[in-house]
Amino acid sequence: MKTLFNRLLLSVAVVLLALGTALAGPAPRLVSLSGTISEIVCALGKQSQLVGVDVTSTYPAALEKLPKVGHSRNISAEGVLALTPTLVVGTTESLKPEVAEQLRAAGVKVQLFKQEYSVAGTARLINEVAATFGASAQAPAVIKQLNADLAKVKKPAAAPKVLFIYARGSGTMMVAGTGTQAAKIIELAGGKNAVTDFADFKPLTAEALVAANPDMLLLFDSGLASLGGKAGLLQVPGIAQTTAGKTGRVIEMDGQLLTGFGPRLGQATAELAGKLK
Repeated sequence: MKTLFNRLLLSVAVVLLALGTALAGPAPRLVSLSGTISEIVCALGKQSQLVGVDVTSTYPAALEKLPKVGHSRNISAEGVLALTPTLVVGTTESLKPEVAEQLRAAGVKVQLFKQEYSVAGTARLINEVAATFGASAQAPAVIKQLNADLAKVKKPAAAPKVLFIYARGSGTMMVAGTGTQAAKIIELAGGKNAVTDFADFKPLTAEALVAANPDMLLLFDSGLASLGGKAGLLQVPGIAQTTAGKTGRVIEMDGQLLTGFGPRLGQATAELAGKLK
């Protein structure tokens, strides 16, 4: 009788498990079009839902194994739809409106988050992404670690003037003005953005370089490599006439870490602050 009862309990358990799985439906298939959103998703423990990412999604390293759908500037709806996602996420700046509409027209849910480049904005973004994925309980731990990392930042005694240069070879070089991610992270780390007379990015010119006269130059490691390293950068017209060029003060950092404004913001700020001394 006891054996029969145990078998009955096991059968009921199996039926309930099957019913629960059926009610829950298939696992979400997520495509992320923002490296920052991808980092947050992973930090919240939802990495297994990702089936594709954009090229800026480089951290954690396991994301490199996922299919890439391109860069936000050239992502096509067809490439995303080929991964049969049930949800596409990104920021309002990471997906063209027309592509978003094409995805929605194909029956795919699209969730875009507005990103603010500040500590408070990063914490808010983490909470918003967590709410979307039913992971609000995990968000406080991620934000706590972010704040702990920020508490370790040791800013330089005097704020140096830092010029961020976005480079993709000598033919594509832009400098960061006010309001950019680069300007914000420079300020958080205890530096001063060398350009204050315009917002966003503008093409780099020798005249602008000399006028800004930065103490230090800051580039993505990939951008510096595209110029042939530090030696190549110093050959760019105008660089040699700046204080940074004369002293050779060139800083390179991983692009997604430096300007992602995600869970690793504290780590990025601490690393940059250490290089500004």
